[in-house]
Amino acid sequence: MKKYIAELIGTMVLVLMGCGSAVFSGDVAGAVGGGVGTLGVALAFGLSVVAMAYAIGGISGCHINPAITFGVFLAGRMKGKDAVAYIVSQIIGAIIGSAIIYVLVTAGGHHGPTCTGANGWSGEITMAQAFIAEAVFTFIFVLVVLGATDPKKGCGNLAGLAIGLTLVLVHIVCIPITGTSVNPARSIGPALFQGGEALSQLWLFIVAPLVGGAVSALVWRLVGEEK
Repeated sequence: MKKYIAELIGTMVLVLMGCGSAVFSGDVAGAVGGGVGTLGVALAFGLSVVAMAYAIGGISGCHINPAITFGVFLAGRMKGKDAVAYIVSQIIGAIIGSAIIYVLVTAGGHHGPTCTGANGWSGEITMAQAFIAEAVFTFIFVLVVLGATDPKKGCGNLAGLAIGLTLVLVHIVCIPITGTSVNPARSIGPALFQGGEALSQLWLFIVAPLVGGAVSALVWRLVGEEK
């Protein structure tokens, strides 16, 4: 039970800090991330992962992302029962984090373009672009996770830093496309409170990251595991 609670708390912190940076920084300049820029929002997500990796990594492994849990499961590193419980805990944590942001926003005078930091695509970005971006960047992210945390080939205590910095890199490139999800829980929580288009587009931010996570597991089993 402790590891499930740890995943809940870790995902809550990721959503609160990462999405919160987009919401409240956006209020400064009238656009998502406008106050601190794309790099600032990217760092908020990445540093949240680093912080949680060292806080709860020893308890649950700090997945705080259903795509990572799915990849770890397919890579043969955890049982299906644990994987399901992890994912449920992560979604609950994301909803709690989004609820806190929503309360903070609605209790004051925030007038930014988003009240929760929900993902989405619009304008010149097509659904195909969004899907490809989310699947590919999740593949890269989860592959780094699998490599960095490998019992024999991983980087030990530096794994959290490597994973967090990879998430920063992914956000720098992907924020202009979809706002960057690469994490179904991170998208589910904000979309539930945002509603409207964010909710109608939510399926992509669940399916694409899971596809990316699955492919990364298959690739790691092909190139990373000893035969």
